Amino acid sequence: MDAPRFLQPRLIRPISAEGACSAIPLYPPLSEARRGPRNAIESNARTYSRRLPVTLESGRGVWVFDTEGRAYIDCLAGAGALALGHNHPIVTEAILAALNSGVPLQTLDLATPLRDHFIDELFQALPSRFASGAKVHFCGPSGADAIEAAIKLAACATGRRSLLCFRGAYHGMTSGALTVTGDNAARASSRGMLPDVHFLPFPADYRCPFGLGGDAGWQANVRYIEMLLDDPNGGVTAPAALILEVVQGEGGVNPAPSEWLRAIRDITSRRGILLIVDEVQTGLGRTGHMFACENAGIDPDVMVLSKAIGGGLPLAAIVYRQSLDLWKPGAHAGTFRGNQLGFAAGAAAIRHIRAGKLHLHARAMGDRLLVALENIAARTPLIGNIRGRGLMAGAEIVEPDGERQGSQPPPPSPALARRIQLSCLRRGLIVELGGRGGSVIRFLPPLIVTADEIDQIAARFGAAIEAVESQKDAST
Repeated sequence: MDAPRFLQPRLIRPISAEGACSAIPLYPPLSEARRGPRNAIESNARTYSRRLPVTLESGRGVWVFDTEGRAYIDCLAGAGALALGHNHPIVTEAILAALNSGVPLQTLDLATPLRDHFIDELFQALPSRFASGAKVHFCGPSGADAIEAAIKLAACATGRRSLLCFRGAYHGMTSGALTVTGDNAARASSRGMLPDVHFLPFPADYRCPFGLGGDAGWQANVRYIEMLLDDPNGGVTAPAALILEVVQGEGGVNPAPSEWLRAIRDITSRRGILLIVDEVQTGLGRTGHMFACENAGIDPDVMVLSKAIGGGLPLAAIVYRQSLDLWKPGAHAGTFRGNQLGFAAGAAAIRHIRAGKLHLHARAMGDRLLVALENIAARTPLIGNIRGRGLMAGAEIVEPDGERQGSQPPPPSPALARRIQLSCLRRGLIVELGGRGGSVIRFLPPLIVTADEIDQIAARFGAAIEAVESQKDAST
């Protein structure tokens, strides 16, 4: 289906901020207290604004500018939602064209040309084998609501209730999504979570749950899961689904080995367990493939999508095998499933990412960033591990003099990671924390980031590390 005339996109080059300084700045320290009366009004549940006390006024490409005229390279980018960066013309033109057309802004699940066009663009971007036999259901506007829908669908299609999930996982903040999320602090605030949910170890080289790492680590992981599922006294009833992230994002940028993912797909297929892949943060080119599961060549039974698919606007959906479509009308509903501006922005973003092969660009820029981060890590004991896939990278911060337990790496250091994050902010670089206790510095720049901007990210991060290590920057 051709795009409506007012949405016909034009392919343009990636953008960056005009006049943005390539030298490393050193801004005065910032604190949350500077927001004054706003702190008395806004919720204690805020997170980003506590760690990043800036007041943003504008943004363009990978850059944002605060009310005091400071420029920052944005490696948070709406937690990955801004795949094309801030105010990309392709997206803004699509939104303005939709507004000028007089389209109803909210239409529940009624058909519109924008909705139909978005579906066409999305299915062209999906792995072809998966898309050929799939259906789509639009959810409420958040990824968490799409997780809720996936869990409901799995229960309806299988008649089972048991769920398998992974330590370190993050799937959202609603009750069902929190049930399969590993963050104990976040779970502590919730009541009435789902019963019969079982957490499995997630493979890792650096902090392998079996103390092995490498091939031996993921192979031991597979054997453990198979033994647990086949043990009549293992305490796990036949699961409806297993849910995973191909790269754990909030959990500390932990990429799953492709061999392990293929083994998990085999385990679930042979036992009639649905495989739900959460692509909320990894979808649409972030990891160097259009979708992260393509790296391992696997097809899920259910794919959960949000963030980038809306072009930066709220939009969420699940795509699943047609044979699973057994639920009744109204089984998962919501007022804001028909976000027409989200459809317009999302279709334009998907089309632009595909036309420009930005997933391949993300792979190349991600490789460049990882090499630069490895070079920094080689010069400091503060960084224990560098890992990532595509433009989803992480640096685990450790106690340089921490006591090791046997062959285990040094203890993680959330306090040092926090100081480094503030030191980055003073140097015009916005990064987020993740992992156990927030000990991993996370990099999620937009897919349009240039090689020069990657080099600037690395230079600013390296300068921040040096300042913290030498304690020259007392404010951090």
